[in-house]
Amino acid sequence: MATSSDGLFDALSVLGVIGYVLEQTRFIFLVPILKRMVNLCQVISVLLFIDAAYMAIVVAIGKLLRRTPKKVLKWESFKNDDDVELAPSSNHPMVLIQIPIFNEKEVCQLSIGAVCKLSWPLDRMIVQVLDDSTEKESQKLVRLECKKWSSEGIDIKLEVRSGRDGYKAGALTAGMKHSYAEGCDFVVIFDADFQPESDFLERTVPFLVHNPEIALVQAGWKYGNADECCMTRIQEMSLNYHFAVEQKSGSSILGFFGFNGTAGVWRIKALNEAEGWKERTIVEDMDLAVRAYLRGSKFVYLDDVKVKNELPSSFQAYRYQQHRWSCGPANLFKKMAMEIIKHQLILYIMWDFSMDKDLLSIFLVVTWFSSYVRRY
Repeated sequence: MATSSDGLFDALSVLGVIGYVLEQTRFIFLVPILKRMVNLCQVISVLLFIDAAYMAIVVAIGKLLRRTPKKVLKWESFKNDDDVELAPSSNHPMVLIQIPIFNEKEVCQLSIGAVCKLSWPLDRMIVQVLDDSTEKESQKLVRLECKKWSSEGIDIKLEVRSGRDGYKAGALTAGMKHSYAEGCDFVVIFDADFQPESDFLERTVPFLVHNPEIALVQAGWKYGNADECCMTRIQEMSLNYHFAVEQKSGSSILGFFGFNGTAGVWRIKALNEAEGWKERTIVEDMDLAVRAYLRGSKFVYLDDVKVKNELPSSFQAYRYQQHRWSCGPANLFKKMAMEIIKHQLILYIMWDFSMDKDLLSIFLVVTWFSSYVRRY
C-alpha cells in the first residue's frame, strides 16, 4: 500500500527530472548564446575604445597644430577695416532665423528677444516664430513678444499652424514654404530655450559665405542651469564631452557629425538638395545631416561660439530627451541603411548609428551581468 512518503518521493523525483532538464537546456542552449554575446561584447568594447581613442587623437593633433576653423577655412568679417562699423547691408547675405515653439511659456520671450537683438542689418534678416503651442497663455506671450519687436523695426513673422503635423520637422518645413523665405540664403534654427549672443551671425555666417562646400555651421552650447541639481551637472559633463570630442573630431577633418537640431546655420541650397526636413523619425536633425553628407556637403563645428540654453531639470523631461537621442539614431539607421550602403561611404557613419554609445553601454552591462551572475 502506498504511503504518504512514497508520494513525496515521487514528487521529488519529478521535480528532480524537471530540474535536470532545465539545467541541461541551460547548458546546451543558453550558455552558448551567452558566450557568443560575451564575445560580441568584447569586440564592441574594443571598437568603442578605438573609436574614443581615434577621436581623442584627432582633437589632440588639432590642438597641437592649432588647426582652428578660421585657419583651415576662409573666413572674413563683414565689418570694415577699422572693425567698428558694419559694412553696407548689401554685403550681407539674407538670413532667415526660425524659432520653433511648443508650450514653452517660461523661455519663449527670452529666446525671441535674444534673436531680435542679433547684430545684423535689419533689412537682411527675417525672424520667423513657428508657434505650435496649444496653451492659451503660451500663445499670448509669443504673440505679445512678436508684436513688441515688430514695433521696434524687426522683420518678425509669427506663423501659427492649425495642427502639429510632423511636429518640429513639420513646422520647419511649413516655415520654409512662405514666399519671403525664398529670397534667403541661409537659415538659422534656435529652439525656444536658446539665447544667442548678439554677434552669433557675424561669427558663423562668414564660413558659409566664403566656403561654398560648407553646408552647416554648428555652434556649441552653454547652460544657464547647470548647477541647479546633480542631474543637470551630470548632463553638462556628458554634453561637454560630446561637443569637445565627438563634434570637434568630426569637424577637424571636415567629416561627418550630427546636427544638434539647434544653434546651427544651414545653407538653404544644400538643405533643399538634401530634400529638406523629413518627418519619418524623431531625430529629424540627424536625418537631414546624413542626407546632406551623403550628397557631399561638409560641416563645421565652432567651439568658440556657444549659445546659452537650459538643461532638463526634471526626470520626465530628461527621460524623454534621452529616449529620443538613444532610440532615434537606431531607427534612422534602419531606414537609411541601404542608402548609405549604395553610396559606399566609410564605415564611420554606419558605426555612428548602429553602435549608439548609450545603448551599447546598457547592452554591455546587462550581458556581462547575465553571463556571470550564475557563477556566484
